[in-house]
Amino acid sequence: MITRLTDAYFDGALDDLTGILHACVHTGASIGFILPFSPRDARAYWTDQVRPGLQSGGLDLFAAYDEGRILGTVQMIPATMPNQPHRADVAKLLVHPQARRRGLGRALMIALEARAAELGKTMLVLDTRSSDPSRILYQDLGFRVAGEIPNYCRNPLENRLEPTSYMFKDRS
Repeated sequence: MITRLTDAYFDGALDDLTGILHACVHTGASIGFILPFSPRDARAYWTDQVRPGLQSGGLDLFAAYDEGRILGTVQMIPATMPNQPHRADVAKLLVHPQARRRGLGRALMIALEARAAELGKTMLVLDTRSSDPSRILYQDLGFRVAGEIPNYCRNPLENRLEPTSYMFKDRS
């Protein structure tokens, strides 16, 4: 089941969200964090970065539930500049390593796209490490590569730089 999490349900979801983020970083997900990365660091991300966006309406947070637990999540962050009312960013598609290959990432992205349509967002933008397997999912969902930036981010597990790909989906 995919749902949009609101601030009212955030505290009840916090342990699952923390566990997903921590596990994903420790299995090499390039989502802005590097090792060492503790559960406390993961929890701080959700409470300090995501909760304020939920409270202000500055982002939508989607969760994939299975067997009563959240096993995946993704965020949609609508652009705020006056010349971009049609655009939103896709951020931090995470599926717990133990729950991958079950369609949760795809289901989360489909829910995000439905919400984007409700809000009149016709341009979706994201970036992903060029070698990340999620790039295949995004391409299957109709996202196209706009370009690649070399040495964009540090590998979360090793001290080396990697390229990132910027991708977009124009739904107009």
